[in-house]
Amino acid sequence: MVAERWTRQRRVEHTRSMLLDAAEEVVARQGFGAAALEVIADAAGYTRGAIYSHFGTKEELFLAVMERQLQRFLGGFTDIVESFQSFDQLDVEKLARRWREQIIGNPDRAALGYEFTLFLARNPEARTRVAAQRQQTAESLAAYITGHIDKIGGRMRIPAAALARLLIATYEGVTLGSHIDGEDLIEPYLTLVLANVAPRELNPGV
Repeated sequence: MVAERWTRQRRVEHTRSMLLDAAEEVVARQGFGAAALEVIADAAGYTRGAIYSHFGTKEELFLAVMERQLQRFLGGFTDIVESFQSFDQLDVEKLARRWREQIIGNPDRAALGYEFTLFLARNPEARTRVAAQRQQTAESLAAYITGHIDKIGGRMRIPAAALARLLIATYEGVTLGSHIDGEDLIEPYLTLVLANVAPRELNPGV
């Protein structure tokens, strides 16, 4: 058999993926503040220079971890969201059930996000360094929301950009609160969110 020849792009993607996996694992175990770049790089089988080369800083590396987690989370809703063909078919219960399925036994995603948020709140310089990336994440989520709401004939009562920011800011709290207290906050939360979506043909002046 002839060994498959990797392109430069594929090697880059592989390295990034390995570093992201290692960062997620190490930070989950040690916390963001205590997780050293050397430990993350070693866990991935690379040197610290690989992190600088692909991400620049520890903050940018972890922001990439959070972005990947967000995309995976949204991807988990693809089949359900695409099954809604009209506004009347929008089903909060189905969405809430899928959210629960994705976090059962694994609240680490939300915990990691909470920890990173607190780090940024306490470190203005780091917050400035990743502001552009955070804006891109919010814009990506806003586009996701707009695209699917448009498809079912809905309209937003508040700007999609504002809703995207609210979703990013509250996701961890809802997930962790549901896990820690054993109370289902997900379905009522989604009910509040979807109260900001209306049929496009109704109340056009609102």
